[in-house]
Amino acid sequence: MTDADQEPTANTGGDAAAATTSERPGRMWLRRRTDEAPEKPDYRVVRRLVLGSALMLFLELALIRWLGANVVHLSYFSNFVLLGSFLGIGLGFLIARHRWSVLPAAPIILAALVILVFLEPVTIDRAGDDVIYFTSLHTSGPPAWAVLPVIFVLVAACLAGPAEAVGRCFPHLRPLTAYRWDLVGSLIGILSFTAMSFLRAPSVVWGIVVTIGFVLLIDGWKRWLSAACGLAMVAFLLVETLAPGISWSPYYKVHTEDRVLADAPITDISVNGVPHQIMRPAQVRLAEEAQYGLPYQRSPQNPLRNVLIIGAGSGSDVAIALSKGAQHVDAVDIDPRIMEIGVEKNPDHPYADPRVTRYVNDGRAFLETTDNKYDLILFALPDSLALVTGASQIRLESFLFTEQALTDARQHLTDDGMFAMYNYYREDWLIDRLAGTAAAAFDHTPCVDKVGGGQAVVSAALNESNQSCGEAWVPAGAVIAPATDDRPFLYYQGGSIPAIYLWTLGGILLISLIAVRALGGPFRAMRPYADLFFMGAAFLLLETKNIATFALLFGTTWVVNAMVFAGVLVIVLAAVETTRRFRTPPLPLVFVGIAASLAVCYFVEPDWLLTLPFWPRLIVAVLLAFIPIYLANVAFSKRFGASDDSRAAFGLNLLGAMLGGTMEYLALLTGYRNLLLIVAALYLCAFLLAPRKGLVTV
Repeated sequence: MTDADQEPTANTGGDAAAATTSERPGRMWLRRRTDEAPEKPDYRVVRRLVLGSALMLFLELALIRWLGANVVHLSYFSNFVLLGSFLGIGLGFLIARHRWSVLPAAPIILAALVILVFLEPVTIDRAGDDVIYFTSLHTSGPPAWAVLPVIFVLVAACLAGPAEAVGRCFPHLRPLTAYRWDLVGSLIGILSFTAMSFLRAPSVVWGIVVTIGFVLLIDGWKRWLSAACGLAMVAFLLVETLAPGISWSPYYKVHTEDRVLADAPITDISVNGVPHQIMRPAQVRLAEEAQYGLPYQRSPQNPLRNVLIIGAGSGSDVAIALSKGAQHVDAVDIDPRIMEIGVEKNPDHPYADPRVTRYVNDGRAFLETTDNKYDLILFALPDSLALVTGASQIRLESFLFTEQALTDARQHLTDDGMFAMYNYYREDWLIDRLAGTAAAAFDHTPCVDKVGGGQAVVSAALNESNQSCGEAWVPAGAVIAPATDDRPFLYYQGGSIPAIYLWTLGGILLISLIAVRALGGPFRAMRPYADLFFMGAAFLLLETKNIATFALLFGTTWVVNAMVFAGVLVIVLAAVETTRRFRTPPLPLVFVGIAASLAVCYFVEPDWLLTLPFWPRLIVAVLLAFIPIYLANVAFSKRFGASDDSRAAFGLNLLGAMLGGTMEYLALLTGYRNLLLIVAALYLCAFLLAPRKGLVTV
């Protein structure tokens, strides 16, 4: 069956079919009015569409990384940058229906945003104790609910430009052909940024790529203005890149500074503008900071034949373990750059010791894959200042502190073994919660040492007789139930959704409604694509659930995250190609398949998969995650292919995805598993709102 058999003609009307006058007159392929897209695509249009889509994804990821690194504490709220991207892309498609253009303004807005943030650093005040944000800074900046909507709007404005360029290409291609090439461009964008993360390319390289993209998209004298703005932005990014002590890891902008204190060499490590680690000699640290020696005092007869340190970082905890007589140490940290700094600058040179083996991995993932037994397992200050991309509440260490994770740690202890974790926990309720989690995992009361300033050490031996506690643990108040793999929100005290999120989300939704009404016209006119709006919301929530599941099963590393995003795009592309090339079942049957696959996902708990070896676990996880996505995108492709106005349809779908991104915060109340019930309800709404001719769904 040919494309012509499957893809309806892309008929457009009104503004959607109007000739665009914002482009250079010579580009007649963008200026003509078309009542019917040709069967054979114009590859000049395809090239422009792919370039615009690639630039959209690349710019989105670059803004998430760069703004999170330079707006202090924004990395805890990076999901709002993602939401701004969705709004900007959706608005860009709506703008593409008009004669005027926002594309030439996008590089100006982007350059202004980068230069202003660079010259006038912004600090978000994240005050409040309902959610804990690890930082040693005493911030006095504006509250998150005031800063985040501003960043949201600016990000949306930057993304609207390339999205408009893509949207203007859609009427010149059949809907599914346009969608196919949009996905190809998106894959190019995400793979390009992933490659740069792998190579640890600095921000100036990102700026050069984005500038080239805008220059290629914009015509006429405005191209020179775009180039000038890009060069100004790149100049500031070059200053940042060449600043002493600056480097980039896959997660952070890292800054190191060497100094001497009391004749002892010290290296301060800051990430994303926040003090993160201090490298100093092990003996100095043991003498001045009691928490580092307490795990060894609570297990005085421990032979320390084999030690595991998760959160090894720059090596200070490894050096202390070696000084205590450890015969072998497995040092695990998720950030390769932090470990490299430890290799280069730690005064004790622990990573040069032949007794130490380094692993760059997620701590939970390492526990799930190793068969080794340990005399001591340390969770050594594994607190991150970043979220897993695409998940509003999953930090890099979230799955390390669940009851299931501590149970797994217990199973890796020898008979003489001891587990311990320490940090600057800030709040008594968090210390008590971790102690309660250890008690649940080890079936006895742990040792709890509070050493002041919110610092604490929680220690538990496999056999209670092997632990030597000081004072008995007395909780400061009611002990909050342990975090679980379904609700890995360790730093969330519970109750309702925190006000910091509600106020910010409310402001963002209000801004979005006003923008959509202003650019898209009356909401009544968008009614024919209401089902696509709900499909977008459901798809984003489904993607969020899958990100959480893969982070649990395979780790929260940037590699796993990038593979999930790329995998989703590949599956969506496969669904589009299936719909283009083959006769697919009618929509009601496809929706039945979506419901059945969601039901299977709901009843197969991810914890069951953790018992499987790696390859069977991967195969089952991929099938469970991607079959619903595949079927959902077959349904979307069938509806999108039948749309009369592909730009409005696609724009509404993206705006629905933005709604899904705000609904993700419901996971704080429901857990990730129950998000599937909301996904099912949203797909039911989409099915009920799909246009019909008589009793037949179109």
